[in-house]
Amino acid sequence: MTIPVTDPEIVTTVTEIAAIELGVPAANLSPETDLREIEGMDSVKVLRMIAKIEHAYDIELDDEVVFDLTTIAGTTEAVRAALAERA
Repeated sequence: MTIPVTDPEIVTTVTEIAAIELGVPAANLSPETDLREIEGMDSVKVLRMIAKIEHAYDIELDDEVVFDLTTIAGTTEAVRAALAERA
């Protein structure tokens, strides 16, 4: 599966994956949404979300980075940085 890697496309992909894992409509999430404030959010959902993002982009995010992620924008930046390191 080839995933686009421009920032807007990363935002869209991360938002869609987050919405599925968190059980909320993607339209309810913005890049600045604090993922910790979404009702029902827990560490298992976060880890599943990160695993799907890593799989989609064939990257591995450092644990320290993952534990600091709180927003779609932050997650997008982490993906972009991981893709840049891989290139």
